[in-house]
Amino acid sequence: MAQNSNGLVLEVLKQDNNLAVSIFEKEEIASTVRHYSQLPFSDVEINKLCREITFILNKANRDGKLDENALNNLKKTGQLLWDQLLTGQVKDRLRTTEASHLLLSLDEELINIPWELLYTGEEFLCLKFGLGRVIRTKDKLNQPQYRSQQSKLKMLILANPTNDLKSAYLEGLHTKNQFDKKRNEISIDFKSTYIDTWYVKKNLRDYDIVHFAGHCAYNPHDPKTSGWVLSDGKFSLVDILALSQGSVLPSLVFSNACHSAQVLDNMLATDYQDRAYSLASAFLFAGVRHYIGTIHKIEDPASLVFATEFYTQLICAKSVGECIRQGRLKLIEQYGVHTVHWANHLLYGDPNFAFFRPKEKAGKSQRQARFVLYKKYTVKLLMALFILSAGIFFYRGWVAVNPGAYFSYLASERYFLEGKNEKVILKLTGLIQRDPLYLPAYALLAQAYQRLGNKELIFKYYFDYMLYSQKKGDKFNLAKGYVSVGWAYQNQGDYPKAFDFYDKALTYSRENNDKLNEALVLRKMAVWYIDKQDYDKALELLLKSSEINRPREHLSEHRYNLACDYFDIGLVFSDKDDFKTAREFYEKSLRIFEKLKMKNELSDYYFNLGEIYLMEKQYQKALDSYTKGLKIDQMQHNLPSIAADYNMIGELYLEMDNLVDAEKFFKQALEACKGIDAPLELACAYYNLGLLYKEKGQKNRTREYLRQAQEIYVKIDTPDYQEIKQEFLSLD
Repeated sequence: MAQNSNGLVLEVLKQDNNLAVSIFEKEEIASTVRHYSQLPFSDVEINKLCREITFILNKANRDGKLDENALNNLKKTGQLLWDQLLTGQVKDRLRTTEASHLLLSLDEELINIPWELLYTGEEFLCLKFGLGRVIRTKDKLNQPQYRSQQSKLKMLILANPTNDLKSAYLEGLHTKNQFDKKRNEISIDFKSTYIDTWYVKKNLRDYDIVHFAGHCAYNPHDPKTSGWVLSDGKFSLVDILALSQGSVLPSLVFSNACHSAQVLDNMLATDYQDRAYSLASAFLFAGVRHYIGTIHKIEDPASLVFATEFYTQLICAKSVGECIRQGRLKLIEQYGVHTVHWANHLLYGDPNFAFFRPKEKAGKSQRQARFVLYKKYTVKLLMALFILSAGIFFYRGWVAVNPGAYFSYLASERYFLEGKNEKVILKLTGLIQRDPLYLPAYALLAQAYQRLGNKELIFKYYFDYMLYSQKKGDKFNLAKGYVSVGWAYQNQGDYPKAFDFYDKALTYSRENNDKLNEALVLRKMAVWYIDKQDYDKALELLLKSSEINRPREHLSEHRYNLACDYFDIGLVFSDKDDFKTAREFYEKSLRIFEKLKMKNELSDYYFNLGEIYLMEKQYQKALDSYTKGLKIDQMQHNLPSIAADYNMIGELYLEMDNLVDAEKFFKQALEACKGIDAPLELACAYYNLGLLYKEKGQKNRTREYLRQAQEIYVKIDTPDYQEIKQEFLSLD
């Protein structure tokens, strides 16, 4: 489990007829001094606006759809609440922030205000942020016990306990199947049809996550009797609070049932005692960290759509708040913004919290093996400017200035495509001694050394490339040199330096109206954000790159760039577990590569396709695809890529519980790393061997390999170091 630091806290306190409002970074939550702004608060006016929101929502038809006029009124009323409840300074901060999460810290008297539907003038608050509520109560409560972190989570799914909701059963079953790929990190118990109150009371405390799909009854006259409707009665608020006196309750409860999150039917404030016994409050007071409920009955297909998207994002290590936001956006995508199902869910708890760690499973589309994937594609993309068309050399004047050097370079290029890296080095070293200003030679030399895993000479020749480009006044090659150095730093895990060089390259390319390098830099920045698991930002940059390349597709260099854009867009969707879309973009890139007659350059395509097969549990197809990619890397003598390939194949065998072959390939990866500078591939091999020996129950060997991986990852700006720390903790 992890916290995402990219968040704001909006604290709102009620002080007689005023509100005290403060907004600050989440890291400042323990600050000794905090600034508050005050503004007048009218219960009458705010309650009137809240009733208006409820009235508008209740105008939705049976399918949850509002007409255009009603939606506009919802926005206008939401904007009036925005104006009445927040100061100008707070509104400006919320409008302009790049934060992705917003934690609402609210006094209990403010619980019935629909904060999620405050409208900024451009969007509703719950669509702009991953948003969650925490409540400040004046009631004296025993400090709840919270569930501690477990190395392997346990989940209970309670579906259709009254045996009259087929859709609830299907929702529960679908949720269970979603977690199948995470079975090494979470175990699932699925209970349906006959679920009595004793079963829930007896077993609820055994689980970290509980999903309930069924009926929920609310009694406004006696709220403490409200609760989940089970086969033999209700699991009520009284039952929930009684359970809290013993062992700890789950960390997350998702009650996907009607009226479960609302305090009263019309959402108007009542005295605190009534609210404290609402279902949401009972779970929170009992020690549940995150509670998700609904404010209205949501139609069955939409309920399944939301739950499916929520858990899809949760599995991808997204924060709870972002999972909720993506669920809302998925409902809008499928039903439209006029169908207000997207407004039905509320989150109580910290929206920054993530239950799963970022994917450890591999390959070129995940974790450390991803570095090699991009390393190879960048090699080929940089080559595209000089390999795909000899015409660009004529354009740059290389032949006219030094025809001997040009033909020597072409011979080196052929050697490179044949995987004869030593011959490339021999040929080009002589060339630059004779003609130090022959710029393409430096880039190709660095790429040859990249295949051989020689970090020192990779950087030497890329920096020489920049130096001589600057001396010659060649801004095109200078920009490309900055991209190359940035990528070399990223391969070593030095993200701050990588981004600095990308930023300089982007500035140079835009100053010179150099669209080819501008597109290249945007794609590299996208890769940077993928490594940081910010897939939305990555997709935004890739779309910008493709918008540059698509109208220039008649030029082979831009066509190659476009193929790489499609490939990386596929990678983003693969990381988001949208394998159908990922495959579509991989196929688009493949068609372009084949037209460019670059079939021997497709190692990455085969490995990413294999990764999809692995996720779909088509293990033989995954192995066949991996084998094709490995053969290409072996033909090109690309040593870091070969090491990464062995790691991926070993991970496939580990997934298949074939520990013998998994160990063999992990050790081959270690052997392949000898004598080369490939810290990420080496750390990956150590890490994988640690996980393998953990499966075998060999704790000492597990610690040995995890320690060696940790010594590498501590120097690198990736999440792996913290992941290994958790692995160590799980051994104790």
